Amino acid sequence: MKMFLTGNFAAAYGARLSRPQVIAAYPITPQSQIYEKLSEWDGKGELGGRMMRVESEHSAMAACISASLTGVRTFTATSSQGLALMHEMLHFASGMRTPIVMVNVNRSLAAPWSFWSDQTDSLAQRDTGWLQFYVADNQEALDTVIQAFKIGESISLPVMVIMEAFYNSHFMEPVDVPDPTEVDAFLPAFDPPFILDPEHPAGFCQTVVPIEYKKFRIKRQVAMETAFEVIETTDKEFAERFGRRYGLFEEYRMADAETVLVTAGTIGSTARVTVDALRDRGKKVGLLRMRVFRPFPRAQLIAALRHVKKIAVIDRNISLGQEGIFCEELKSVLYSMARNIRVFGFVLGLGGTNVAPSHIEKVFSMTERMEQAPLNPIIELEGENVFGA
Repeated sequence: MKMFLTGNFAAAYGARLSRPQVIAAYPITPQSQIYEKLSEWDGKGELGGRMMRVESEHSAMAACISASLTGVRTFTATSSQGLALMHEMLHFASGMRTPIVMVNVNRSLAAPWSFWSDQTDSLAQRDTGWLQFYVADNQEALDTVIQAFKIGESISLPVMVIMEAFYNSHFMEPVDVPDPTEVDAFLPAFDPPFILDPEHPAGFCQTVVPIEYKKFRIKRQVAMETAFEVIETTDKEFAERFGRRYGLFEEYRMADAETVLVTAGTIGSTARVTVDALRDRGKKVGLLRMRVFRPFPRAQLIAALRHVKKIAVIDRNISLGQEGIFCEELKSVLYSMARNIRVFGFVLGLGGTNVAPSHIEKVFSMTERMEQAPLNPIIELEGENVFGA
């Protein structure tokens, strides 16, 4: 069924179709509409699960962890300061192998106070052991929420589905909402191997000696590596049933590209238009839009980018004191396997500032004429009216 939905409502529909038995959340702009829509269905008796209204995001994640350990499917949503408040519990969720699905709507972190888009809130959680998916549009948001439950429950790890404040969350697009019976056939009931059961007492999260801790940590790393195959298999099954497939990353006009633009989220949609315009002028340029950030698809990226000469990475985030985070991660992969490719990092769109095709064209033209990447992406680019434009 086609519907005209905001990204927030698309995510809410994705959650509802996945039939979570417990939803614990706390409202925060710009995520609040997800919470409100789920609450509306709950008030009408249409949700099918239990909606827990908690006093903070920290409590929301604690409730989801507890519910998941009893063997029920759980969902939550948050943004920015709310995600930061959850940080402690994110480690518990991963360490206790609870396949919670959470939608995070990217919003700039304070201070100063801001409500607009910036990927730093979710990227600051990259070491917590959660899978991370960055979506470009509202259809992908709905579909990825459904896929996330199947992926997370297959490998017993939590999954974060990430979209951008206002560019996704409040922008309306036509969205194909699948039939619930089709989703039920795709997504089986949650059936974890171990649960908290008063009839069969067991303990979770006990204190361990160093050698045991190491074993648990390595098992999570192995699960992350296993996730690649699970993600691709799930995506293929989803395409066979619903006709839409996303992959670990999107490749656009990459076959003969000499220069490739790499980005994530909504900038990827704008970059597609820019690539077409540059191709019309005879430029051999392509686009690679990152979708899966954790686990980071090292081998797959090397295979996709091995033939190119230059890469321009556009980040809507910055690791203060270093550079854009996607650029930093990509460089670390290419350094050992494809050192002949020059990588140029650009930081655009912080705080939700608009990234227009003209900005992306300027990034491409600068990459074409530069032989060496600047050491400081901010200072070198401010004069070019690119950073923060």
